[in-house]
Amino acid sequence: MAIEQATSGITNNEFLTFILGHEEYGIDILKVQEIRGYDAVTSIANMPEFIKGVVNLRGIIVPIVDLRIKFGLPDVSYDAFTVVIILNLGTRVMGIVVDSVSDVLTLKSEQIRAVPELSAKLDTRYILGLGTVDDRMLILVDIEKLMLGREMELVDEALA
Repeated sequence: MAIEQATSGITNNEFLTFILGHEEYGIDILKVQEIRGYDAVTSIANMPEFIKGVVNLRGIIVPIVDLRIKFGLPDVSYDAFTVVIILNLGTRVMGIVVDSVSDVLTLKSEQIRAVPELSAKLDTRYILGLGTVDDRMLILVDIEKLMLGREMELVDEALA
């Protein structure tokens, strides 16, 4: 796959990077509204396990998604480094829980590679590509596609 095709979903080359487990991820910085420490959330019955609950953010009810649970990572725990990234996704505001925030990085197109074809069982729909910075490899996530999928529509129905 050509680099142009691999990066066709990338409109901005500036990424907020964060840690989940042992991996480093990047999301489009333009989707980030703010970064907050992890606080208690209000749980709502019958939500998928990865939905921790909701918070009231200046009068807006914001669903909080734990990406560690959504990605099936073991040993989900909360500590002083755990943060919530508040996302502005068009008309929706959502939060994602991550282990920690790393950097804001600008990647040149030659630093972004296509996702290799690994397995038909592996869902790569939400991965824009792999970014490389020195000896670091970043998994670049299409956070809008990930957060606005069908299972999140179920959350909207439950909150309505």
